[in-house]
Amino acid sequence: MDFFKRNRELSLLERIRDELKRKNKISPGISHHLTIHDRKLLEKIRNQTKELNLNNVTRTKAYLEFYLKHPEIQWAFLGHMVSRNGGYNMTDLKGELLSRLMSIRDRNKFFSFLERGNWLIFQDVYPQFLVYEESLRQHKPLFYLLSYLNVSTFMESIWNHFWKEKDRYIHCIALVINEQSYLEKRVVQNSVYQKDVLNKFEFYLQDWLSFNHILFPHGEGDLKGQTLHQFESVNERILLGKRLYTILFKDQAFLKRAVEWAKGHPHTGSRKDYWPHIFNHVHEGIPGLSYPLRLKSCQLRKGARRFYSPTLENAWKNVSQPEAEQGDWFEDWRVVDYLIEDDEMINGEIKNEYCKTLERLEIAAVAKKTINFLE
Repeated sequence: MDFFKRNRELSLLERIRDELKRKNKISPGISHHLTIHDRKLLEKIRNQTKELNLNNVTRTKAYLEFYLKHPEIQWAFLGHMVSRNGGYNMTDLKGELLSRLMSIRDRNKFFSFLERGNWLIFQDVYPQFLVYEESLRQHKPLFYLLSYLNVSTFMESIWNHFWKEKDRYIHCIALVINEQSYLEKRVVQNSVYQKDVLNKFEFYLQDWLSFNHILFPHGEGDLKGQTLHQFESVNERILLGKRLYTILFKDQAFLKRAVEWAKGHPHTGSRKDYWPHIFNHVHEGIPGLSYPLRLKSCQLRKGARRFYSPTLENAWKNVSQPEAEQGDWFEDWRVVDYLIEDDEMINGEIKNEYCKTLERLEIAAVAKKTINFLE
């Protein structure tokens, strides 16, 4: 088998696999000599990343702006669209429905969980984008700098191959693998979040209500997307990322609509951004007052007021985060198997499911008195 492998040209995936196998056998060290220019560049990248990592809105905007400059970096747009959903989840905690179902203490903890993950991903991935941008400027790969930015050795290999091969799919899915693996020990397996968020009933309540939708708005009021039920599984999160990639990038007409929608609707964190007929960032009623059911088949009943969905700016203050935990997640070269492309086309129809979710959530909020035993 090895003889035949040696006597034919290896595929890109085989070359990546072989390189990662070698990295698994040796302990990677930082050995590249840094010039004064390198050190200044690293400092500039750290400062630039910090400036843009203020909150979900600044991160989400930065992803889109980078993608519009460098559409070959597909993760930047995937990251933008997923980050929008992170913002919606954050503002939901101060919105009309979840604020009736969760205590203030639990909502604060859940926000802390969402914000930490959002912040961690940006501070890991955005420096990679800036190193790539500088590499283009200098017409040479500078990815040896990634290890000084605490980026996984896995991604150093991927960027170097991308520089030569320009395989967008492999590059984007590799970033999905990287970011989800990066989050695993720092957030998902973090004992504080395990106790305060992942094991709390409210987290399962969201799952039971299928409130883990990732929505891709396009056109006026149209949605595509997917639903994640097992957030605690890194395998499920990576597979979700692959499905989201398929929805977003395999249909060029849809991609064009999604990009145009994103450009025309600056992210605020309010669900009004995509469904102003259902949501408003201004509270139209009296907080705490009981109300009849308002939703039916994704339309408001006659005379019903819209649901309050605040902007991120009005919902949460900026949070100063502690430094990211050190360490490289890459331990097993077999993660490369995720890079094998699936031929499956995914429709991404989610509107009906999402409508039913909202209706169930509204019923749960109205029936709050019947589930007081949760408190």
